[in-house]
Amino acid sequence: MTEERAMPKAVIRPFHLAFPVHCLAAARRFYGGVMGCAEGRSADQWIDFNLFGHQIVAHLVPGQGGAGQGGPAHHNPVDGHDVPVPHFGVVLERADWDALAARLTAAGVTFGIAPHVRFAGQAGEQATMFFHDPSGNALEFKSFADDAMLFATEILP
Repeated sequence: MTEERAMPKAVIRPFHLAFPVHCLAAARRFYGGVMGCAEGRSADQWIDFNLFGHQIVAHLVPGQGGAGQGGPAHHNPVDGHDVPVPHFGVVLERADWDALAARLTAAGVTFGIAPHVRFAGQAGEQATMFFHDPSGNALEFKSFADDAMLFATEILP
């Protein structure tokens, strides 16, 4: 992508993501209770959650959830770990990332990839962690010491 076609460096607008879950009550306990996401609107088939200012919507699809519910998940090797595909999450400030890691650990969440720093000393150095919701949807939360490294291809001076 050329610089002219890159996304503008304006204030980032909230994203919206809808994803399947096999049980709304389990989604409500996990996203609302464990992760601390405020609940928005809901109906018999879906629930809106505020995920660090972004709108995620858990949609009931009985018998189906994320990759962990319908068969083996696909993984790609990244920095010595098997990263689940697909996955979603948010890039957080480090204090928020540390607080979330502590909250998830205290709640007994099993990490697919435990909280750690990857690409140390390289472009894109980041704190990262992976885990699954009760429907098997993979989530990644990360934090960069310098957000300018988010799309970096080489170490900046």
